[in-house]
Amino acid sequence: MRTPVVLITGANGEMGHGLIEHFRRQRSHRLVALDLKPLDAALQPYCEAAIVGDILDQDLLQRLISEFEIHEIYHLAALLSTRAEYTPAIAHRVNVEGTLNLLNLAHEQSRWHGRPVKFLFPSSIAAYGITNVETKAVAGRVRESEWNFPTTMYGCNKLYCEQLGRYFTLHYRQLAADRHPSGVDFRAIRFPGLISAVTMPTGGTSDYAPEMLHAAAQNRPYACFVEESAQLPFMAMPDAVKALIKLAEAQAERLTQRVYNINAFSVTAGEVRERVLRAFPDARITFDPDPPRSAIVATWPGEVDDHPARRDWGWEPDYTIDRAFDEYLLPTITKYYETQRS
Repeated sequence: MRTPVVLITGANGEMGHGLIEHFRRQRSHRLVALDLKPLDAALQPYCEAAIVGDILDQDLLQRLISEFEIHEIYHLAALLSTRAEYTPAIAHRVNVEGTLNLLNLAHEQSRWHGRPVKFLFPSSIAAYGITNVETKAVAGRVRESEWNFPTTMYGCNKLYCEQLGRYFTLHYRQLAADRHPSGVDFRAIRFPGLISAVTMPTGGTSDYAPEMLHAAAQNRPYACFVEESAQLPFMAMPDAVKALIKLAEAQAERLTQRVYNINAFSVTAGEVRERVLRAFPDARITFDPDPPRSAIVATWPGEVDDHPARRDWGWEPDYTIDRAFDEYLLPTITKYYETQRS
């Protein structure tokens, strides 16, 4: 008998850590964690297996198929936006081919155990591509079906993977004489910029907001790479983890689409700086826009419409901008760096 499990790829990131902690508290799922790096030692006892490996490794995927009965997949592994621009071919392999590998794995697993496999996919605001700043200013709250013209490799990867997921769920092998459903229940969230109090930013084009916070807490100068007026939707990391869990728990019949926007608060880079300076008055935060990176941010919506997520599966953030800064970001970051200095 194979062990029924939930598979988490990219498990050693903060979102992966948050999911493992959630399932640890719930005690209802056995977990298999997969990452290129060893899982944090403190979390390994909560996993059936913590595997170091690559989602492009077919031998590893066959091992997963043979050893485990996978009922849910949280596919968090990805090459992020900034690095993807420097290595677009590698980004395509990791972000697209890796996702396709896992969709096929989900299909094989469903075929074996006879039940749908939920496939949770973190997409991104990078899937959008608004033509210019003037249009962005009047676009208002952008819906999932609007402005799907990404200008980055990462955004192209995410948008295509959304379509792959829809295909597997709704149209798999539609011309086959012996056509059967794939068994893949694909559900994606287009995340806004994510701000974490725990981990350092690692290559996202929206990372200027968390970079400001971490630099100020370390008393390091920071030159922001976008204009002061640049506006994006953001979200505190705990809400991102909560959203994935809520979407996974939603009844399939209530879902009217496969890809959902979610939002918490929209803010300009200048407003982020103001909030950081209130907490760290001596912080040295300036603006030195990098034209290529600023141009990318300018193509992303200043606000997104998340009404379908609120209607279909009860999405509502816990952290407004005030709560995010006052109760999560500032206390946690301040305490962390005080501990590091002591």
